[in-house]
Amino acid sequence: MPIMYHKACTQHVAVLVFPFASHPSTLLHFIRIISAMAPDVKFSFLSLAKSNSSLFTESNSKGFENIKPYNVWDGLPRGYAFSGNPLEPIDLFLKVAPGSFKKGIEEAEAEIGQKVGCLISDAFLWFAGEMAEEMQVPWVPLWTSGQRSLLAHVGTDVIREKVGASGDKDQTLDFLPGFSAFHASDLPEGVAFENSESPIAVMVHKMGQKLPQATAVAINSFQDIDLEVVFELKKRFHKFLHVGPFSLTPTAPIHDEHGCLEWLDKHKRASVAYVSFGSIAKLPPHELAALAEALEEGRFPFIWSFRGNEKDFPEGFVERTNRNGLGKVVPWVSQAKVLNHSSVGVFVTHCGWNSVLESITGGVPMICRPFLADQPLNMRTLEVLWRIGVGIEGGVLTKSGAMKALELCLSSKQGNEMRERTSILKVFAEEAVKSYGRTTEDLNVLVNEIICGPSKRKWLDWVTNWNWW
Repeated sequence: MPIMYHKACTQHVAVLVFPFASHPSTLLHFIRIISAMAPDVKFSFLSLAKSNSSLFTESNSKGFENIKPYNVWDGLPRGYAFSGNPLEPIDLFLKVAPGSFKKGIEEAEAEIGQKVGCLISDAFLWFAGEMAEEMQVPWVPLWTSGQRSLLAHVGTDVIREKVGASGDKDQTLDFLPGFSAFHASDLPEGVAFENSESPIAVMVHKMGQKLPQATAVAINSFQDIDLEVVFELKKRFHKFLHVGPFSLTPTAPIHDEHGCLEWLDKHKRASVAYVSFGSIAKLPPHELAALAEALEEGRFPFIWSFRGNEKDFPEGFVERTNRNGLGKVVPWVSQAKVLNHSSVGVFVTHCGWNSVLESITGGVPMICRPFLADQPLNMRTLEVLWRIGVGIEGGVLTKSGAMKALELCLSSKQGNEMRERTSILKVFAEEAVKSYGRTTEDLNVLVNEIICGPSKRKWLDWVTNWNWW
């Protein structure tokens, strides 16, 4: 990705991380892309110690010496014992995050010997905008999900005004550009109906109110995937820049340690189901058993990326399917690599945005079993708008429902049509990251904004204040 880079515009950029789920790795991927484009810029990556230690290993940090991790406090009191509520650590972190990040920035400035001239943050961290205002520097938040969920969050107050009073979850959202085929029930929790008890809901509401003040909003997506919504977002932000999909811009070597690609080589084109529900979501036991039984009884070849205990599967399932060559259960795969293999015909997914993008850039239609956040909205978009995926009957996996969806995607005319539509979006994505593509153009704008923005402002101040007469 070529860039007009002015070497004199050196800069120190602080990167504020939302250190949960896949957010840290997605933000680091973004920073690696722009750090390679701006090698003289120093990037201070502020996150939790546990997250940093897993992301910054000796093997995957080579070539990115201008990115340095700094640890911030997680907000957990001394002697803290996890209560079992997954929202509790997030709530505790958010309560101390502004102060923790300020302290981390001071540490980075002292070590590097250079003041921070720009803040990049996860878009969730709305208070980064206030910090940037105090520091008088640009703020560039990265939205790690899709355009449609972003518009829902930015439009939350209007949505609540139109929908919240009635409490009708079936109400259509035709007052929101591009949403005439969507209902209030498709929206992320806390958008249509206020949930002041949830730290996530409160956080994203404040985020939606603050993002229009950002210098630029970056998104891990490509413009042509959702044009009507893109045009609406461009009206609402100073700059709205597409910098993805990250699945087409790898920044580290990828290893196939479990031999998945070799296994796929032995199967027919578009015949294999790839199954993964991300790093957070966990299928209830009866749904796990139902999907396993559907795959085995229907004789659908599969690779299942599974982070749990293999004993959670029906007795003998893993051993039988591995022995007869029908399936392969592994703790981790290079998802983008697997989805780009010609043998993969469908992706059974939770519909997280990274997974959606990786499936699109692999040309693979999806079977959707969403759990939370933007996932139901992503599913509705895939099924109704783009028509490149199907939901599970009743929203819960049963053996018959899973078999029906697998047969539809792998063995029917409708499945072939979904594959063709997915391939068209794949081409749009590939065009976006070429040297003349929109993503490349937006990345160039963004890097120049970060590198030359502050210097340019100083030069303009000098021009403005100079007595020419």
